[in-house]
Amino acid sequence: MKFVIIGGDAAGMSAASRAKRTLPDMEVIVLEKTGDVSYSACGMPYNIADADRPMDDLVVRSADVFRKKQGIDVLTGYRAEAIDTKNRIVSGTSRHNREPFRFFYDRLLIATGGRAKIPALPGFDHPGVAALKSLKDGRAIKDFIRANPVRKVVIVGMGYIGLEMAEALRMRDLEVEMVKPGPALLPWMSRELASVVEQELHANQVRLHLGCNITAVEKTAGALQVVCDDRTLPADMVLAAIGIDPNSELAADAGIETGVGNAIAVNRRMQTSDENIYAAGDCADAYHVVTGQKTWIPLALRANRAGWTVADNVCGRPNRLEGVAGTAVFKVFGLEVARTGLSFEESQRFGFDPVDVTIQTRSRAHAHPGAETIWVNLIGDKKSGRLTGAQMVGREGVAHRINAAAVALHNRMSVRAFSQTDLAYAPPFGPVWDPLLTAANQLLKKMI
Repeated sequence: MKFVIIGGDAAGMSAASRAKRTLPDMEVIVLEKTGDVSYSACGMPYNIADADRPMDDLVVRSADVFRKKQGIDVLTGYRAEAIDTKNRIVSGTSRHNREPFRFFYDRLLIATGGRAKIPALPGFDHPGVAALKSLKDGRAIKDFIRANPVRKVVIVGMGYIGLEMAEALRMRDLEVEMVKPGPALLPWMSRELASVVEQELHANQVRLHLGCNITAVEKTAGALQVVCDDRTLPADMVLAAIGIDPNSELAADAGIETGVGNAIAVNRRMQTSDENIYAAGDCADAYHVVTGQKTWIPLALRANRAGWTVADNVCGRPNRLEGVAGTAVFKVFGLEVARTGLSFEESQRFGFDPVDVTIQTRSRAHAHPGAETIWVNLIGDKKSGRLTGAQMVGREGVAHRINAAAVALHNRMSVRAFSQTDLAYAPPFGPVWDPLLTAANQLLKKMI
């Protein structure tokens, strides 16, 4: 059997490695348009924060290692441009010699990932305007800062990457301003928790411009400026951080169905509308464990797990993925910020009758030194009693504590059942009533 994979990052290389381990005689070919495979994209902001650290430190395994140790035919610089589903052929061009290529496949995995959204506005193609999605992007940002007198950066957008980059750039002692058209920081988050994050940004000299309609980026006298309706923000560098789009065009052009957010539609076995073609990673959709409906939430763990699932099915070992809860955590200077499941507004939108509660408590037992404040927002459905989501912010004890709520969501637990879970206690790690249990008990009172 010939297994061809388009895309050599998390989903693609996870599938390739697992397939080769399962069936060593299988011919596995990976077509990767860049020169990089298997790297830690999530580590790029933290790498950029360190001027002396090479970006290639984030490479987990080089293409040569996959070739020599696992016998996987990794072809870097090979851009797939068309899929002939009738004849099972992938065609494209090699950047090395500009020669066309054609590969027959028995089974195909599309793992083309996503790309940074760039505002469709004048000037976002100027030198000095960047986005961060690939290792190549990370190298370009570090190189630009190294080669130019960059003192101030304006970040367009205030999502996960934008906030992580704000910290990274402040670590480099650069001035940072952030701007977005929307009126709220982290609009999916409880306003009380979002205000804690906003205060942390202000405390670290990051200026926020909310509700600003951006019209262009202009270049004047060797510098840049982000132009809004009511203000102009000078900058030596501009970072676009407004999210990503799935790279699903190759699939769509081949007649393969797309779904939520234009991501490639897959079933729980990761099959597309063509039974011989699978999709995984940031280009593919998923089922949400709370709503049971299709969603598109591009996160690293899902990409790796989906790659394994594809490999199992290709190798004749049936496997299914139940879905995602959207569990995520990120760092904003001294804060840990985490979420899982639905927000209050999302719960409403999907037909639940949501009730929520926000508590403020401590990360450690009352008398134990070093305790920090933790804020917890918990959401439940009044009709069914189910837990539908959780959000947390604090200086410690958040990043892993959110996983308990994620497990509860995967198991469709009620708020009452969650309030009875036997969570660990010791004074250095939390109060006897864990913050999640305290929130669950308070939420129960509101749901009755």
